[in-house]
Amino acid sequence: MKNHSLLVEKYRPTNLDNYVGNESIKDTIKGYISQNDIQNLLFYGPAGTGKTTLAKLIAKNVDCDLLYINASDERGIETIRDKVQGFASTMSFKSIKIVILDEADFLTIMAQASLRNVIETFSRSTRFILTCNYLERIIDPLQSRCQTLKIIPPDKMDILNHLMKVTGKESIKHSVSDLQTIVNNNYPDVRKMLNTIQVSTVENTLKLDNDVLVESNYQNKILEELKVKKPNWRTIRQIVADSNVKDFEGLYRFLYDNSSEYAVGKEGMIAFYVNEYSYQSNFRIDKEVNCMALISKIIETIKPQILK
Repeated sequence: MKNHSLLVEKYRPTNLDNYVGNESIKDTIKGYISQNDIQNLLFYGPAGTGKTTLAKLIAKNVDCDLLYINASDERGIETIRDKVQGFASTMSFKSIKIVILDEADFLTIMAQASLRNVIETFSRSTRFILTCNYLERIIDPLQSRCQTLKIIPPDKMDILNHLMKVTGKESIKHSVSDLQTIVNNNYPDVRKMLNTIQVSTVENTLKLDNDVLVESNYQNKILEELKVKKPNWRTIRQIVADSNVKDFEGLYRFLYDNSSEYAVGKEGMIAFYVNEYSYQSNFRIDKEVNCMALISKIIETIKPQILK
């Protein structure tokens, strides 16, 4: 490639016109920007679909002072009391202040309750933009104080065209079939697709080795096993072990997003279990054990006779 910068950051959209997909949401945001004011917003949807990018684009195009916090790193009530409330209470010479709380579903319940109070107290001077993967983890009183917007992933063809533009600008030699493989194995996570291209490019040529394909494809293997008449817990455990899974959060999201393919009529229960075990994973040393406990619960739910 031409340089060693991260493709994810280099090709992050710098304006709304370059942002792929979600046209109705973009129109709403453009209306806010034209008025130099916004509502409190809550973006939710799968990882890698541009929630953080949208939040930052809003702040970039509004006359504001900005505080950005990644709640996966700072999830406690002290973050809200000290940093957020401290920022909101200071004087500003800009039109408004904006607080971006990225991955807000990692905030503790107490932190979310405290945030709700801060939003109410400083409603005249400060706007809040929250992002999350799991809307179910955000308490109702906090949701009710935001305009909730679901970020829908672009379709695969739009993403493929985007990746072709990236590889073209970077002078990366590639086959369309390799890019299609990357899209299919990582959809809808565009961030992961770009990272896969970066680590798989050698001397300006895209080369998908077996390790990358295995890492990208294990989710689909698990999905196919869950769809058979008698899903085998040991088979899925072997898939997880052989693939050396690290991104368990991504796997949980995948199981949630695709629940209609293996748990027809029981999607609500799957969402409940995914939310529970995903949250528990933050406090577990052995995340693989936690993941396999979830798989056991899923199999018990969709095929209760198998585990009896």
